Amino acid sequence: MESKKLYRASIDKKICGVCGGIAHYFGIDSTLVRLITVVLFFAGGLSLWVYIVAALIMTESPDF
Repeated sequence: MESKKLYRASIDKKICGVCGGIAHYFGIDSTLVRLITVVLFFAGGLSLWVYIVAALIMTESPDF
C-alpha cells in the first residue's frame, strides 16, 4: 500500500504552493482549491492563517 504525503507543489504554485499541493493530494483541480480558499478568506478570514501555517509546516515536493 502506497502512503500519500502532503507536500507544497513546486510546479503548480502561485504564492507558496499550498493549494497546488492540496489539490494534488486529493486529486482535484488546483483552481478549485484556490477558489475555495478565497471564498473562505472573505467569509471569515480563517483560511489566511491556515494557509500561512501550512506554508510553514509543509515541505516542498521533490517530484511535482
